[in-house]
Amino acid sequence: MTKKILIFSTAYLPLVGGAEIAVKELTDRLAGFDFDLITARIERKLIKQEKVGRIMVYRVGLGCKLDKFLLPIFGLIKVIQLNRKNNYQIIWSIMASQASIAAAGFKMIFSNKKLVLNLQEGDDEEHLKRYVLGNALLYKILIRPWHLLVFKRADYITAISADLKNRAASNGVKATMEIIPNGVDIKRFIQEYKTENLSALKSRLGKLADDKFIITSSRLVRKNAVNDIIRALEYLPDNIKLLILGAGPDENSLKSLVKELKLEKRIFFLGHIEHEELPKYLKISDIFIRPSLSEGLGNSFLEAMASGVPIIGTRVGGIVDFLRDDETGLFCEVRNPESIAEKIKIYLANKALTDKIRINARELVIKNYDWDLIAKRMEKIFEKLIV
Repeated sequence: MTKKILIFSTAYLPLVGGAEIAVKELTDRLAGFDFDLITARIERKLIKQEKVGRIMVYRVGLGCKLDKFLLPIFGLIKVIQLNRKNNYQIIWSIMASQASIAAAGFKMIFSNKKLVLNLQEGDDEEHLKRYVLGNALLYKILIRPWHLLVFKRADYITAISADLKNRAASNGVKATMEIIPNGVDIKRFIQEYKTENLSALKSRLGKLADDKFIITSSRLVRKNAVNDIIRALEYLPDNIKLLILGAGPDENSLKSLVKELKLEKRIFFLGHIEHEELPKYLKISDIFIRPSLSEGLGNSFLEAMASGVPIIGTRVGGIVDFLRDDETGLFCEVRNPESIAEKIKIYLANKALTDKIRINARELVIKNYDWDLIAKRMEKIFEKLIV
């Protein structure tokens, strides 16, 4: 008999984030299950129903940003319709977000279904107050009860980091909880490229013989603190240059900062780079940095580590699960551009330390963060819940 799983995710491909990539990577490997997914449409150009990999994706809403707030209603209606035909055995909620409200609602109606909550959040819970303009009382009355609903209804909770597991525990969760991190497509990120291919990319980006490329790949949002990396360049020589991969709402303000600091010749905004192309940019880079203010886990760090690029990060969220100072990377201080610059100088001045960190970091990722291994762990959970 076919094992049917319905996934709820507030956003999904082609809208890209760490959670969306995780769902794609896992479902591609879980061959013993059939997957449907309900998500907010968000953009009118996105079609309402299509097959993406092994998932049949159903997008609900009007095709605008309002859709994610309508998802608890439209998503619940859609899953009730689909369940008549497919009789799902497991509901899999990706993050405690708008989609999880629909998942919890479905669980309340069909209590025999198993609800698995996967915590992927990169922001802290305080970030949810933005929906009520930062008002603590309104958040407590209007937002938090809905946010906690899926925690109360879940049969099993997986968290991608110890920090997120602890956060769930602080919300009074009684369900079984387990840390199952996101992973890395090891083959993609350890692959070697022909010298001429990398040379062509270096040439296109104007990399000179004595230039050092610092790289960051992330959404351009406040929590990823790209502005702190930009400011760090003021403390570094002119041959240190920064590649910024990604797009987001902070892009214009970051470009204004670069102009203000007169760093236009040293900083390159490369926009969204397809995930398949990312390893090439890592291979031509010398150091990866993300001085996060909060972080669920930090897939971009793991991908850099697999590629052999030494990393710099902050002691926040899930980063501490894999970054061991002087062993698999270097810690910088939060909101401290000068600290970032100092760590860059350490790497550039100490080849022995840098080489040790490269080797240790790659071994750690290969041993613990291979998507094939992660998928097997998720498979065991699903099999255990399906009676």
